[in-house]
Amino acid sequence: MDHLIELRSRLVWCVVAFVLAFFVCFYFAADIQIWLIKPFQAAYAMHSIAQASGAHGANPLELIAVTAGLHPLPQGATANVALQATAPLEQLFTKMKVAGFGAIALAFPILAYQMYRFVAPGLYRNEKGAFLPFLFVAPVLFLVGAALVYFVMLPFVMWFSLSQQIAAEGITVELNTKISEYLSLVTSLMLAFGLCFQLPVVTTLLGMAGIISSKMMSEFRRYAIVAVVVVAAVVTPPDPISQIMLAVPLVLLYEISIWCVRIIELRRKKADDAEGLTA
Repeated sequence: MDHLIELRSRLVWCVVAFVLAFFVCFYFAADIQIWLIKPFQAAYAMHSIAQASGAHGANPLELIAVTAGLHPLPQGATANVALQATAPLEQLFTKMKVAGFGAIALAFPILAYQMYRFVAPGLYRNEKGAFLPFLFVAPVLFLVGAALVYFVMLPFVMWFSLSQQIAAEGITVELNTKISEYLSLVTSLMLAFGLCFQLPVVTTLLGMAGIISSKMMSEFRRYAIVAVVVVAAVVTPPDPISQIMLAVPLVLLYEISIWCVRIIELRRKKADDAEGLTA
């Protein structure tokens, strides 16, 4: 019963934190939407310049710099992006979805702390010291994945989508994006990349628990690469650019995970040897 009371208390704190964060994010929902549309605006501007000059591609570094605000929009670029809301309450529900997504990100430190406070009494001192750093590493990796989506992937995905338009004599195929579909794409990609970037955290915890080893991960590397490619194909739009942008970092993170597990094994071996010498 004490554990259930403690769990209820922690859940109440989580719900209160989420609700407060939701109202804050809903108040600024329009500003958050504008911020999330910036990559589309950068892609739209660069695409208009490419069309005017007859170029067939965009400068990747310039596109990223424009999205990040490090470089102004090129002179003569058209940056008037118009997204569609085709239902009376579509924009309201879109704001609520954005506010919910932002509330999770804003309240995550409190949610993680409450989770840690619930499980901490059942951990030994060395287990607490091992578990606590992951509460800081996990959100950092999530932000890295979300930043990769915002600054790199989204501009190229939208530029690629704009480049598929058709303009011929008497025939025009234009990209008229719905605000709900665009923001669903943004939030789903950020969530997918953020969760996939938790690979080192998950594998390190499994290594600490003795469930996996660095030797096992090295032997299954080829299968892991195939699994990464499949995951990238499932969670990203059906274009090779976005799939490569997710697959390559995941392969690198898998290699980093092997080294993390290997370091844990070396430390464990050193501690075992020290205990043997003491005995």
